[in-house]
Amino acid sequence: MDAALCAFGADGSVTHWNREAERILGWTADEAVGRQGLAGWAVRKEDADEVEARLLAATRAPGRQVHEFALLTKDGRRVLVRTQSSAVLGPDGRAAGVYCAFSEVHTQIDLERSIALSEALFVDASWAVVLVDADLRPAVVNAHAARALGMGRTAVLGRPLGDLLIQGVEELESALTHVLAEGTPPAAAELWVTLRSDEAEQTRRCWRSGFVRLASPLAEEPVPLGVGWLFQDVTDAKRTEQESALLRFRAQQLHRAGRAAGECEDPTEAAAVHLDFALAGFADHGLVDVVRRGTGEDGGAGEGGGSGEGGGSGHPPESAPALVRAIASPAGAPGPSEAVPPTGIPVAYGAGHPAAQALERCGSVRAGAGPAVAEGWAAARKWPDGTVHGLCVVLRSRGRTLGVVTFLRGPSRRPFDRADAAYAEDVASRIAAALDLAGEVTGGSAGG
Repeated sequence: MDAALCAFGADGSVTHWNREAERILGWTADEAVGRQGLAGWAVRKEDADEVEARLLAATRAPGRQVHEFALLTKDGRRVLVRTQSSAVLGPDGRAAGVYCAFSEVHTQIDLERSIALSEALFVDASWAVVLVDADLRPAVVNAHAARALGMGRTAVLGRPLGDLLIQGVEELESALTHVLAEGTPPAAAELWVTLRSDEAEQTRRCWRSGFVRLASPLAEEPVPLGVGWLFQDVTDAKRTEQESALLRFRAQQLHRAGRAAGECEDPTEAAAVHLDFALAGFADHGLVDVVRRGTGEDGGAGEGGGSGEGGGSGHPPESAPALVRAIASPAGAPGPSEAVPPTGIPVAYGAGHPAAQALERCGSVRAGAGPAVAEGWAAARKWPDGTVHGLCVVLRSRGRTLGVVTFLRGPSRRPFDRADAAYAEDVASRIAAALDLAGEVTGGSAGG
């Protein structure tokens, strides 16, 4: 047995003594069996009467009796042990002796602590706790983990992780496999996952996860029983952290762009500098289209009008102003944005184009190809191949509409959101000021 065991006959003599008892106290079975009681060898004489009385009291009481007292080792040391004693009944139903299982108190306390910790983790813990077996299937989950997974505690058990998660399952399985093979990692990991129960919303969550390998203490060689996976949902904190970092980066980009643009002699070059700094980490391509200069006497950029009406531009008053490409980032190899030669030929935007809508609304317009990108979606909008997300922002300066700046993203990036539109509007105000200055310098409109 793993526990120390000794037994006493009805007369108090030692009848059994196992190897664990020999390991703890040092007395062999040959030295122990046959002795009368424990006095003088396994217990101090001063304590012998009390100890033997406690042990033999089990013959007069039902069930097991638990006691703690000090025993002596063969080399004279005292060892505090916890005993469980119970009567051994004879054929006539009367007590024929007593058996006593005992272990060192600190070992027993360690075991009880481990059991108590395990029960607390799976009942009261504020962290989610999942016991994953060697087949990478949940074997035990606590209530917190079940809520995080969006399922009942019993519904999770035995199911492949792919039945619980849409995204992040590969990273999680890789982490669990590594722990089974290599042991507990030195630090927690942050895993971004999407629950299958949230498939309609596609909400990504960040779980800060810790892993511990579980091995049987009874095996001669460590045999993995599974992995203890503890995690906590830190999505809100991570999103706040990411948003703060993004705001700091964008503010720094605006500051750097302003410093660099201030060194440009040509205002149009300054506008291109603002566009280049804005693209970093924000979009794949950028386009600046300006309202075509009208043929009226003043030739001002304001002829396009903030309302989208082309008063002196050669269009009927109800038609939208024509847009001419002024600046564009390279669509192929990366490089700086450059001014486009002023041909005066309008970009062939179709009806309802996001840039035309931005002019009409005098604001920002977001466009996206959707989950299933239709062939020719980008080409129909005169955007570079591979574009799936667009953001058009009107260029306004001194109460006049100068044109539209367009930011484009490919499929590897997420769609533009409101925070992106606010940043794009900050950039657009700087580009508009530079283009307005360019029109003043040349004595005409920004698009001239």
